[in-house]
Amino acid sequence: MAVDEKRVVDAGDLADGRFRYFDFLMAAFVTVLLLSNVIGAGKRAVVDLPFVGPWPFGAGILFFPVSYVLGDVLTEVYGYARARRCIWAGFGAMLFMAGMSWIVVALPPDAGWTGQAAYEQVFGQVPRIVLASICAFWAGEFANSFVMARMKVWTAGRHLWTRTIGSTVVGEGIDSAIFYPLAFYGAPDWPVAALLTVMATQFVLKVSWEVLLTPMTYAVVGFLKRREGVDVFDRQTNFSPFRTRV
Repeated sequence: MAVDEKRVVDAGDLADGRFRYFDFLMAAFVTVLLLSNVIGAGKRAVVDLPFVGPWPFGAGILFFPVSYVLGDVLTEVYGYARARRCIWAGFGAMLFMAGMSWIVVALPPDAGWTGQAAYEQVFGQVPRIVLASICAFWAGEFANSFVMARMKVWTAGRHLWTRTIGSTVVGEGIDSAIFYPLAFYGAPDWPVAALLTVMATQFVLKVSWEVLLTPMTYAVVGFLKRREGVDVFDRQTNFSPFRTRV
């Protein structure tokens, strides 16, 4: 089959191991997920917006939405079951990262090492926030992938932009609705009004990222479908997050 040809197939009819680029997409998905939590989550940045003034934001917002874009690509090109495998891989990687961070921070520092305080500030994340992040990721990514797969069947594979944006609205909405209350509700410096404001603004920014990246999503999806030679539809897929097969 030529690389620019593709056949429409049901996800259950595909054999594992036939794809050229799936492993690379999975690695990219997990990498973006971990780095956005490790590097981005530790810094609050600020930009000076016209008519608004200084506006602080968590730096992780610049890169975390890319994991949703990759999730869209995985579901669109390879189907829900293979995207499910990537989500579980990311979930396991986040658990390992949290456990490793806790152990390394807790290890007694050498007397001559002066970086313990800085190390704790960067990697010693509050357990409540870590739990909230992992739970929100798990629920949001599965919701995103489910909506993406179902909308592809409903739209007969047309109008990709409706699926990428629609699934992100649902996935990021669930992510934000779980993370912020679970991480900050009841905290002294997080009144309810401020929590709701931050939750709403972060949601809008994340969805806006998806909209801005839509042309890139089209390009990547088109390239992968041509190279892989298939167009996968989840017509008979079992959408349970705990299913091990299609």
